[in-house]
Amino acid sequence: MPIEFIGMIGTRQISELDGPRVAIAGGSIDAAYVRKFAQAHEDGGFDYVLVGYGSTGPDGLTVASFAAAATERLKFLIAHRPGFVAPTLFARKAATLDHFTNGRIAVHIITGGSDAEQQRDGDWLDRDTRYRRTDEYLDIVRRVWVSDIPFDYDGEFYRLKDAYSDVKPLQQPHIPVYFGGASGAAVPVGAKHSDVYAMWGEPIAAIKERIREVKAVTPPGRSPRFSVSLRPILGDTEAKAWERAHSILSRIKEIRAAKTANQPPLTPYLNSARPQAVGSNRLLQFAQESEIFDKRLWTPIAAATGAYGNTTALVGTPEQVAESLVDYYDAGVTTLLIRGFDPLEDAIAYGRDVIPLVRAEVQRRERQAAVIA
Repeated sequence: MPIEFIGMIGTRQISELDGPRVAIAGGSIDAAYVRKFAQAHEDGGFDYVLVGYGSTGPDGLTVASFAAAATERLKFLIAHRPGFVAPTLFARKAATLDHFTNGRIAVHIITGGSDAEQQRDGDWLDRDTRYRRTDEYLDIVRRVWVSDIPFDYDGEFYRLKDAYSDVKPLQQPHIPVYFGGASGAAVPVGAKHSDVYAMWGEPIAAIKERIREVKAVTPPGRSPRFSVSLRPILGDTEAKAWERAHSILSRIKEIRAAKTANQPPLTPYLNSARPQAVGSNRLLQFAQESEIFDKRLWTPIAAATGAYGNTTALVGTPEQVAESLVDYYDAGVTTLLIRGFDPLEDAIAYGRDVIPLVRAEVQRRERQAAVIA
């Protein structure tokens, strides 16, 4: 199985190093930066870039449409939270964009791990109920994409009569569906609907266990692939990489310590003492257990930020980080989402120094496996 690389674009040049109240998926729009950021990923050999979602951020479908017009090959993984638009409408919007991008989109379903985030958009359901709604939502989206005839639907959350779309995705049989969620309620929904099940950067043993859990409840005939998200911190030498890692951690701690009560957060859930999301709490638990797992998975930044996102790092030279990424491939992961703390500069470095090494090693292993077979 070839390896797939995903980066991430935002609409302004910002990261955790610029303040405690920022999120890459939120904020203002710098069109020139979006164009440059997307083109850097395309030039670097990324397959996709993730376009994030937040309750205060720009619309992902529109961001992807703009960035697609500035690139030729790069694909766009558009984060989407079910529940705020009708599934029939979202299915038609995505199918339309799939044509205008020449089949260069996928959707990343995030059901929502923070009640505060959901309530900003008027959603007052609890987490487990949200996942039941996501299940119905994806049932409908897929049927709109593939059904040649109108259909009815009578569920707990949606009731439709003669649902149908004239526009079908360019990609057949449908647009790829990625899915994120670490709770017990998330796993069976993701196993049922996802083409790629996404996880944050946990130790290898934990990733293997989560893959087993998803496969155990995957319906017959389905075989989702798996993704892991990590934050590589590179240096010309290992010592320089660790020096940079500690500098990033110091900066994050410094700006969080300077936070004052008269600075209301743009993303309010970032101020919570403890995140609600199970994935965040898993990262915090790993951070309590150890600063380093495996060869170079580093957890202190997750601890310092509250793990509100993929915040575990791989620290080392490009060769060392590539080796660790291949370890995840050996564990059963075929998609790697990597993004840095200096987002544009790191994307350029990953494309130049890391991605070619990982692809070459994976190709070598594939050739070796073919010979043995």
